[in-house]
Amino acid sequence: MERLRHHLLETGYTIDGVRERLGSMAASALAREELIPALRATADGDPLGTLIRLWWLGVPVPAKALAPEVLGSGLVRPDGDQVVATVHLQPWETGGYLVSDRKVRPGDPALRPDHVVGAGGASANLAQLVTRRPVGRALDLGTGCGVQVLHLAGRAERIVATDVNPRALELARLSWELSGVGDVDARAGSMFEPVEGELFDLVVSNPPFVIAPARDGRLTYRESGFEGDDFCRDLVHRTPLHLNPGGQAHFLANWLHVEGEDWHDRVGGWLRETGCDAWVAQRDVQDPAEYVELWLKDAAEQGTPAYTEHYDRWLGWFEERRVEGIGFGWITMRNSGTLDPVVRVEHLAHQVALPVGDYVDEVVDAIAAAHRAQGLDGALLRTAEGLLDERIGLPGAEDPIRIVLRQTQGLRRSREVGTVEAALAGVCDGELALGPLLNVIAELVGDGEIPDSDAVRPLIAEGYFLL
Repeated sequence: MERLRHHLLETGYTIDGVRERLGSMAASALAREELIPALRATADGDPLGTLIRLWWLGVPVPAKALAPEVLGSGLVRPDGDQVVATVHLQPWETGGYLVSDRKVRPGDPALRPDHVVGAGGASANLAQLVTRRPVGRALDLGTGCGVQVLHLAGRAERIVATDVNPRALELARLSWELSGVGDVDARAGSMFEPVEGELFDLVVSNPPFVIAPARDGRLTYRESGFEGDDFCRDLVHRTPLHLNPGGQAHFLANWLHVEGEDWHDRVGGWLRETGCDAWVAQRDVQDPAEYVELWLKDAAEQGTPAYTEHYDRWLGWFEERRVEGIGFGWITMRNSGTLDPVVRVEHLAHQVALPVGDYVDEVVDAIAAAHRAQGLDGALLRTAEGLLDERIGLPGAEDPIRIVLRQTQGLRRSREVGTVEAALAGVCDGELALGPLLNVIAELVGDGEIPDSDAVRPLIAEGYFLL
C-alpha cells in the first residue's frame, strides 16, 4: 500500500489532479454519474488518465499501461490483456485515499448486502460539522470505508473505529494504510457493543439512517433494520453513556414528519431525555416519493423489474405510518454535566459558512449561555462581527416597516427585530452592562418603557450578541 500511495501521488492521482485532468464539464457530468465526458477526457492513455479510468470510472484498461505498483496491489484482476479494478479507489480532500466497493451505476448487478459504499456528500457533510478542537479519544461509529478517520487523524490522540460489517473494516484498513494513517483500533460489532463501558471525548457517526421497510437483502451501509427512525433515536439515547465530561458527539440523521405531530417535538424529545446540551439543525425535508426515488436510485434499482414493486411497497409503508415527510440534518450533543440541559431544534435551509466545525463549539456555547445566564441586566454583551442591519420602508418614510439583523458569518441566520434590539446591536461593545444600555435606548427610541433584558436571550442563543 505504501508503494501504491507513492505511485498515485507521483502520477497526480489526487483531488486537484483529477479535477484538472478532467476539466469542469467532465467533472460536473461525473457528479451526475454520466461517464461519457470523463471517458472522452481520458482517452489519450496517459498515466493519470489511465488511473482515473481504472479506479474512478471502473472501466478496463490495458495491462501494459499500468505500473507494477498497481498490478501487484491486490486491488485489480486480469481480464485478458486488460485489467479491471476490484474496488473503487478515490483520492480524498484530506490528501489520503479511500477504498470501497465499486460505484454502482444503472444496469449494474444488484448490490450485495454487505456492500461498502464510498465517500460522498453525506461523508463530507459530517466532516464539515465535526469540531476542530484536539481530543484524546475519538470514536468513529459505523466507519464504513474509513473516511471520518482520515479527518480525525492528527486531531485525536487515539481513534477507535467500529462497523457492523466486517467487510467494511477490511476495506477501511486499506484506506488508512494507503493514506498513511496508523494505530486505528478497528472493531466489529453493532452500535456501541464493541466499546461497552468505554468513554470518549468525541463520537462521530454517519449511521445507517435510511428509513425503509424491512426486506431481505438489507443494505447494511444505509439501513439498520430498526422500525422507522428508531435507530437514530436509540443512537442519541445511548451516546451519553460513552461521553467523557465535556465530550461531544456529532451525527447525521433522518427523522419522520408524521401527520399531526411537530417534528421539533419528536426530535427534541429524543434529546431532552439524554441530559446533554444539544443542537439539531434540519437541513432538508423530502416528501415520501422523493425520498424513495433517491434511495432506489442510490441502489441502482431504477429500470429493474423490481423497481415498481419496491417503490409501491415503500410508499405504502410510509402511508400506513402517516408519514408526510422525512427530515435530514445534523445532531450535536455535549456532556456538560448539568442538571439543566438545553436543547435547540431548528430548520436551517439556507447556506451557512463552511466548515461548521470551525465554530460549532461557539454555537453550542451560545445556546447554553443564553439559557443559563442569571440576571442579564449586569451582562456585558458584544455585537457579533459581520452583523448587518437591514431596513425596509417606503421611500421618504421616517420609520422603516421592517428591521432585520443578518449574520454574514457562521450560520448566517437572520431575524426581524424591533427598534430597541436594532439600537442595541449598534452600541454593544462589551463595556457597558445590558441593563443601563436598555434604559438609555428606551428613552431615546422607545416609549419610555424599559425592555426586559430576558427578551435578549434568543438573540444571544442565535449568536447575534456574544456574552
